[in-house]
Order: sequence, then C-alpha cells, then structure tokens
Amino acid sequence: MRNKITGFFLSLLAFVLVSAVPVMADTDEILNYTIAVDVNQDATLNLYYHIDWKVLDSGSGIGPLTWMKIGIPNSHMISAEGLSNTVDHINKSGNYVEVYLDRSYYQGDVASVDFLVVQDYMYQVDKLKEGETVYSFTPGWFDDIKVDKLVIQWNNEKSIAFTPDCYIEGDYNVWMGSLGRGDKFTVSMTYPNDAFDFDLSKSEDSEESGGIVDTIAEIFGIIIGIVLIGFFLMIPVIIGYIINAGFKSLSGKPTITKTTRTKITYYDSCPSCGAPRKEGAKFCEYCGKSLVKSEETITDEQLKKEEKEAASFTKNGEYRYGSSPNTFIRVSSVRVPNPHYHRSSYSSGRSGHSHHSSCAHSSCACACACACAGGGRAGCTMKDFYNTDLKLTALNKACKIKD
Repeated sequence: MRNKITGFFLSLLAFVLVSAVPVMADTDEILNYTIAVDVNQDATLNLYYHIDWKVLDSGSGIGPLTWMKIGIPNSHMISAEGLSNTVDHINKSGNYVEVYLDRSYYQGDVASVDFLVVQDYMYQVDKLKEGETVYSFTPGWFDDIKVDKLVIQWNNEKSIAFTPDCYIEGDYNVWMGSLGRGDKFTVSMTYPNDAFDFDLSKSEDSEESGGIVDTIAEIFGIIIGIVLIGFFLMIPVIIGYIINAGFKSLSGKPTITKTTRTKITYYDSCPSCGAPRKEGAKFCEYCGKSLVKSEETITDEQLKKEEKEAASFTKNGEYRYGSSPNTFIRVSSVRVPNPHYHRSSYSSGRSGHSHHSSCAHSSCACACACACAGGGRAGCTMKDFYNTDLKLTALNKACKIKD
C-alpha cells in the first residue's frame, strides 16, 4: 500500500514538474536556406547564401526581426557583402556574420536576403588518401529554429569524389533536405592536390594547434550543461527519497538487514555422465544434471569455530570457502522490518500554542546555450544571470562549426 501511495505522489510530482516547464513556441521559421559553393583558384570558397526567414512572433517583448546571426565555418572569413537590397550591412563576429536588414520585420513578414562570404581554411590535404584534398562543410545550424528547406549546391568542376549521396544538376552537386532545431548536415568534396593552389599551412589540421582557448571554452560550456541537466534530473529522485523516508517514519517499521549464508559443495565431475565440472557451473553442460553435492544453511549461532570465516561474507554473491576447490558460501542479504521495533508516543502535559516555521524563497535562473546560428533577437546576451562576468565572446568560440 505504501509503495502505491509513494508511486502516486512521485507521478503527481513528475506531472507538476513537467507542467511547470514552459512550452517554447516557435518565434521564427526558415522557409529556405540555400548555399551555393564555388571553389576559387586560391582554394578559398565563395559561399552564396539565400535565406527566406519568416517571423512568427514579434510581440511579447521579443520585438521585430532586424538582423540575423548566421554561423560560418570558421573565423578565417576574407570578406562578406550583401547581394540583395534587403541587406543593409554585414558585420563579422568571430565564427558568425551579423546580417543587418533594411527594415524591421514583424509577425507574418518574410525577410529574404542574399549575401556572399569568401571563406578560407576549409580543406585538408591528404586527409583520406595521399594526393587528394578534401573540403568538409557544415552550414551554420539553428538551435531554436526549424529549417523547412535546406539546399547545398557545390560546383563539381575538377572534383573526383563526394559524400553523402546527392544528385547532379549541371555543374553542381545538389543536396536537399530539412533541419529540426539544432540539426546539422555536413557534405564533403574531394579534389586532386593539383586541382587548385592548396596551401599546407592552411589545412584544417593547422588550426588545431591554436585552438586551446576554443577547447577550454567548449569544455566549460559542456560542464555547465551537464551540471544543469544532472540537477534537474535529480530533483524527482531527491523528492521521491524524502517522500519515501517520510512514509517510512510515519507508518512503517524501521528495517534491518537479514543475511542468509548457505554452504554449498559441488561434485568434481557430473554424477550422471562423468563430465568434469567447469568453473562456476551449477549444472552439467552435457546432460543438465545438478552438480550440487550438498547444500546447508548456516546461521551465525551455528557457525563452527573453523567456519567463522563465513561471517565475513556479507554482500550478495557466491564466495570460495576453505581449502576445498568445490566448497563455496552463497550469501543472500535482504532488508526486512525490525521485529523488535515498537513505536513510542510522547504527550505533553501542558497546553499551549503550536508554532509553524516556514521559509519562502524565490529564485530565477536562465539556462542558455550559445546558438551557433541564432536570430537577431534579445536573449541571454542581454544579461549575466549567474554574475559570472564570463565574456560571451569566449563562449561563442565554443560553437565553432566544424566537421
């Protein structure tokens, strides 16, 4: 009965916790996210972006869409320029470009932008095979926004291999799909080492030697995420333990550990077919006959002087006992109600007023992860909720888009 009551309260608690978590409504939707890629002779990439960004919510303090923050593959961007009259100007910010719009876009509006990014340090020489250079490209992803249509078009002139499968449209390999929140998609193209002016010093591996700060920031972000997730996951367990302990003190008897020890002796070989007994076997592997020769329950009071060693076995399991290779002690420990427990009650001999002490505490925290390609909205960059004085530029580096 107590277990049913505890289960009921745990279920109720889980329902309350889930109900208390606000459902995040979509504030934006990306209808089309297209990137066309051309390889220049100096091995840099021309990345032509076209984005149709629909505003789903511009109220509730969110405000209109006035700029977009788009993730780029790395910080080695050579240049960026707007190609449509909807782009006012573009700023570089680490591994992002900030695309500022020609006006404010409100609920129901669609901001369509075109811009060009010239990107370096995108290839790795001799990555999979000597004599071949591989480009890997992961478009900036969106942690809180769905992408209805993703299209990557890559000029295949001089290429010799690619992944994953795609279809060919003229001079371009074309990949198409959609992305959920936080989803990523990576493509790669392989060229002979003499196809373009590849520079070994610009190979992806050369970036790793200078990535200590990025790695520290990324590890720091992961640790914070694990701590927060672990804290919220442990809340039901902690409260369930408290509830269970409360029921135990109110209505149940305290428990004690009851340990049963059984002395078991096995045959050297099967008494039926004569097959030798294998280590740990309880039945013959050939005929299925039991290999137990004798089995005797031993209590602490019955332990003989030479069997006092058995009292040291307290954990569940089977332990070798004595000098005989075929004699073991099997231990079984369970929790049972204390038969000697009697609840006592105390009654005060005087009347008085009861006193109830309570503490009301309110706290608010914002747990946010850096979005490697978020939208131009006010978010956790506006406040330092934990008073860490941690610079967001360091955390932004942890979101480096890399295959």
